[in-house]
Amino acid sequence: MSKFIEVYITAKDEKEAEKLGQILLKERLAGCINIFPNIKSSYWWKGKIENESEVLLIAKTKQELFQQLLSTVKKNHSYTVPCVNALPILEGNPDYLKWLDEETKK
Repeated sequence: MSKFIEVYITAKDEKEAEKLGQILLKERLAGCINIFPNIKSSYWWKGKIENESEVLLIAKTKQELFQQLLSTVKKNHSYTVPCVNALPILEGNPDYLKWLDEETKK
């Protein structure tokens, strides 16, 4: 299991993504966030296919913080079932990963 992860989170708009990102940073659950506006999402919801514009938030953090991060996102997200999925960072710049380790909760 990777020590570091990137967490893929979708939000309804930039305001919500920025709010979630700032909460994760202030609580030291993420060392860095990236926000990608205007993604197109298609998904099944309540028996039909929905097509919506969303915003993608990527939070860089440690594997051990995922459950806290998930709980925080769910508590502050407008969606009933938010997309919050972790992807392992298999390799990376050692200097960056050291910095990420230092900037997130111990």
